[in-house]
Order: sequence, then structure tokens, then C-alpha cells
Amino acid sequence: MRVYRTGVVGTGFIGKVHIENVRRLGNVEVVALADKFQAAETAEAMNVPHYFEDFREMIDTMDLDMVHICTPNNTHFEIAMYALEHGVNVICEKPMTTSIGEAKILCEKAEETGLVAAINFHNRFYPMTNHMMNMIKDGELGDVFSISGSYCQDWLLYDTDYSWRLNTEESGDTRVIADIGSHWMDLAEFVTGQKIVEVCADFQTIHEFRKKPNKTVLAFSTETFSEEDYTKIPVSTEDNASVMFRFSGGAKGSGFFSQVIAGKSVAIDLLIGGYKKSLEWDSMAVNELQIGMRDKGILHVEKGPATVHPETLPFVAYPLGHAEGFVDAFKQGFREVYESIDNKDKKYHYATFWDGLHEMVLCEKIWESSKEQKWVKVPQEV
Repeated sequence: MRVYRTGVVGTGFIGKVHIENVRRLGNVEVVALADKFQAAETAEAMNVPHYFEDFREMIDTMDLDMVHICTPNNTHFEIAMYALEHGVNVICEKPMTTSIGEAKILCEKAEETGLVAAINFHNRFYPMTNHMMNMIKDGELGDVFSISGSYCQDWLLYDTDYSWRLNTEESGDTRVIADIGSHWMDLAEFVTGQKIVEVCADFQTIHEFRKKPNKTVLAFSTETFSEEDYTKIPVSTEDNASVMFRFSGGAKGSGFFSQVIAGKSVAIDLLIGGYKKSLEWDSMAVNELQIGMRDKGILHVEKGPATVHPETLPFVAYPLGHAEGFVDAFKQGFREVYESIDNKDKKYHYATFWDGLHEMVLCEKIWESSKEQKWVKVPQEV
């Protein structure tokens, strides 16, 4: 079996998740990491043999097969372009970039090189979301007319909560939509096979000013400081986003996305209504699917080799009763991406750079809709 050499750029929360779970594949060696902050400490803690402060030096010297990009949004374009120009495959965190123009350039570069270029929309890889997709594809729901749900967090509830995502120069014009709304929208489109074609959005910022710590703070940190350790800064991105959707297959729906709902650490809900049945998946019960039937009530189906669609079986790693969650979805997605390096003819489920570009367009049109307070059409080709 071929062993792939991998480098990871960015060693915060999500970078460490990438390192841990790509190693679980068995044929991937994380040979290096790059970060401007704490590169040496992270490399030692995670037993990565080489570390760099400059990602270019890592790519130039480490003979990599793949680069994982886990850095702030405004750095994605430069890192991904450098990797592709030097013959290295890419897995990038979302959103793909901070502008549609940059995203399109990356798509064209990936197509030109023939390299693998993937976006880590990992929610596609839970067994039960894949099972939903296959049920809908087989027509078990009949025509789908309703697609709705939510994605809520609480890690930015207090005005002393701070992250680089609050800075538009690093994150882009939208925050909640780009950071978590993009995950929900990608999942809704992937599961149903319907693209979002029109949006109507309303944003809310509950903290117009926040207290930024006068030191570097990692995402999801619970550190507290005294009053003199903060600097008050204005906030222009949204804490809450309410969006109505129209889909390509005729379905309509809505979504609520928030990073300030107390008690909701990571709560994703997707409810799909069809003329025969409904389906609902909730990340708080990640291994369960609710199948609604008019005359039989709700059937609760648990993830297992005997309970999922035959085409979902490759995404079920453990027997019935053995939970598979967040980190397992990363592993399954990475498995497909690495397999596609040397086997490009097979059909894969992972999101490509073109999918990432589509989500960039969605984010921009939702931001535009909220700003202008009206329905906005989403172009399907850019």
C-alpha cells in the first residue's frame, strides 16, 4: 500500500483534528506542520518530525503528496495556490477563500493541474447523512418539497468571547453563514440533490462591540482575563442569520444559524419533507435517523451495518451500538480524498473546489440579501 506524505498548515483546534484523523487511515504519514505560532510546541506534542513557520519552506523541502489547510480564511488562497503550483494535492477548510474571484482562480488551477483539490465539508460523511442521501436518491420520500433546519453554537455568546473569525479582514464579510451556515447548506444540497437557487436573509449582531484579549486566543478557548487585558472593538459580522431558501427541484425551506445560542455547542438539524415520508437528522443524536410516516408515526433508525442503505456501508466502520461521530466523519472524508489521488475514475462523495466556489457564491448572495432586505437569485455558473 502506498504511504502518502502529508503536511498540515495551521495547528489550532481544527488543525490538530486533521492530524489525528488522517493518521487513522494507516497509509498517511504526517511528516511536517507549519504555523506562525507554536509550531515547535505543537510538533513535539503531536510527534510530528518537522515543523516550519513558513508553509512555503515546508512545501519546498518536504516532498509532500498532500497539504491540509487549517488556517484563517484570508490565507487559504495563497497557501492552496502555492501547493497546486508545486504539484501538491490540497484539502482545505471552509470557506474556500474570502472572495469569489480567488475561489474561481483556484478551481481553474486545480483543473489545469489535475491535482486533487477538496473542501472539508465533513458532514457529508456521517453514516446517517449518507443514508439519507441514498434514501432520497432511491425515491423513498417521493418528491421533496421542504428542506429546513438549523446549525447553532454558543461559543461566542459573551462579549468577552473572541476569535479571528470576528475580524472581516481575516474571515470575510460574513461570519456565521461562512463558518457554519456553509456546512448546513452543503449538507442540505448533498443529501437532497437540489441546489439553492434563491435566498432571502436577515442578519443580527447581538454584540456590536466585543472585548478582544490583548494576546492570542485559540478558537473555543475558555480563558478569562481581567478588564485591563481587553481592547474594545466594533463588530460588523452577524451573530445570527435567518435565511429562506428556494431550491432547484422546487423545494422551499429555511435555516437558522447562530453562534450565540446558550447550550448549543454544535447542534445541526436537517428536516426534509417528501410526499411519502420525512427524514430528520440531528447531530446531537448523530447515529440516529428519524423517518416520519403519516400512518405509522416516527421510526427511529440506529446506525449499523444491517440498518443502512447498501451504498452507505463503506461509511460504517463499527457495529450497531458503537457510536461514530465528529472525528469519524473526518476520517471517512479523508479516506475518500486520499483514495482519489491514484484512482480518479471512481465517483466520490467529498466536496471539490467547485463545490467550495458554489458555497462562496451562496455566502455572498446571502450577505447581499440581508444587506438589501430582499430575495436574491443565486447564479449556478460563475
